[in-house]
Amino acid sequence: MTESRSSDPGSEQSGLLLEAFDPQLFRENSETALSKLEKHLSDISIRGLELIDPAKLTEAARALMTTDHESVAAFDEERLAGIIDLYIRTGIQVQSPGYMGRQFSAPVPVAGVMDFVSSMISQPASFYEAGQLPNAVERIMATELNRFIGWDPERFTMVTTSGGSLANLTALLAARNEKLPGYWSEGGSALRGQPRPAIAVGADVHYSIARAAGVMGIGDAQLVRLPLNRRQQIDVSEVRATLAAAERQNLRVFCLVVSAGSTPVGAFDPIDELADIARERGLWLHVDGAHGASLLVSDALRGKLRGIEKADSLTWDAHKMMFVPAPCTMLFYRNKESSLAAFRQKASYVFEEEQDIYTAFDSGGKNFECTKRPMIMTLWALWALYGRALFAEKIEYLCRLTQEAHDVLRADPDFQTLHRPEANILCFRYHPAGLDRKEVHRLQVAIRNRIKLEGNFFISKVDVDGVAALRVVMMNHQITGEHFRMLLTEIRRTGQDLLNSEEGTAKA
Repeated sequence: MTESRSSDPGSEQSGLLLEAFDPQLFRENSETALSKLEKHLSDISIRGLELIDPAKLTEAARALMTTDHESVAAFDEERLAGIIDLYIRTGIQVQSPGYMGRQFSAPVPVAGVMDFVSSMISQPASFYEAGQLPNAVERIMATELNRFIGWDPERFTMVTTSGGSLANLTALLAARNEKLPGYWSEGGSALRGQPRPAIAVGADVHYSIARAAGVMGIGDAQLVRLPLNRRQQIDVSEVRATLAAAERQNLRVFCLVVSAGSTPVGAFDPIDELADIARERGLWLHVDGAHGASLLVSDALRGKLRGIEKADSLTWDAHKMMFVPAPCTMLFYRNKESSLAAFRQKASYVFEEEQDIYTAFDSGGKNFECTKRPMIMTLWALWALYGRALFAEKIEYLCRLTQEAHDVLRADPDFQTLHRPEANILCFRYHPAGLDRKEVHRLQVAIRNRIKLEGNFFISKVDVDGVAALRVVMMNHQITGEHFRMLLTEIRRTGQDLLNSEEGTAKA
């Protein structure tokens, strides 16, 4: 416990004295947390998720809460330790080689330190006066990363948003308001008597695009879904005919959304060819690169996004393949004027009538959020300390590891590969000889659920062509090919147990 805290209400040095704000106590609390986090990060044993009954977890959480609400409860160091322990224990073990399940990773530790600093100095980042350094370095990172996109340095801009879904919504709003003038102020009535607005997307586009269409009043039903080829990319040969068919159905497609690293399998749509089609039809081209845009920083992998310089907007999640705490999303626009089209509002309490050298850095008029975390600080700190190579080397390793896993699967007759990985996402099925086709889907679901409950590995699942598949996402550079082989051994054992047990696939 601390010794320096004064509770003298007559002190002339301060108004209300509250122990909870004591700097020395803050240091002690931080040291408690750091000690536990160091131990947590040092444990790289193979483990997945410890899934706990929600009722029991709620009970455990309630047991850690003070019952004293009539006066400020005395600080309890053991209670804090218990809260931190429970939080760490019940999280996904993202630093473990057993974690291959999702598209987020353990952050580079110093990025976590910077996030911690941001939490304590509280710098809302939508306006320069409230967050000076975050707004300045947002410009720096925009310039640094635009070198790989290739837009005119004098014309492009970037704004940070809280997550890729919000970035996609914001970009689609800018596209709609530019292509359909009047919609922002008059809504759908601005188009009375005209074709219905529509958005063209790949058949397996991220659900946030459909959600955005609903939010914008476009309607999920007015998404024009473009067929995919065998590589799960938008099939360029089918695009013109599909758009023409949509036009005959009285739809006016104003935006084409393509994926740079689709969520199901990590496929990269052919941006270059699709950009040409978008240009000839006057469409806004938005690239959802939430997962795969980070490949731009790699000389070896940048070609996956060939043609990106022709896009109008790009979503890029740094909290995925740039390994910083979530959320940290960047939304790039080829033309800075377009970024002002998403939201057209006046609010005298935040927006200045006349711009000066300070307010020129404000981003509040370009994003949905008013109070926004200074999320760019974590990415900028890593870039400043380690440079581009840290990201490039890790991304390239993860992609090589995924290719190695694909080769292992192809050599094993009990497994079926579904695609050649383009990045670090790989989908496959356990499919031993003699397995009834009708049971394939349920068996994959049952295997994934059993593995999740057993807690040695954490993987995900996804439907590919309507049938469930097992899915691994390599986000951890401490995973090796041997760890993947151990996962396959567990999948095989689990699959055989299910096929031989009374559960079988019919009850899975």
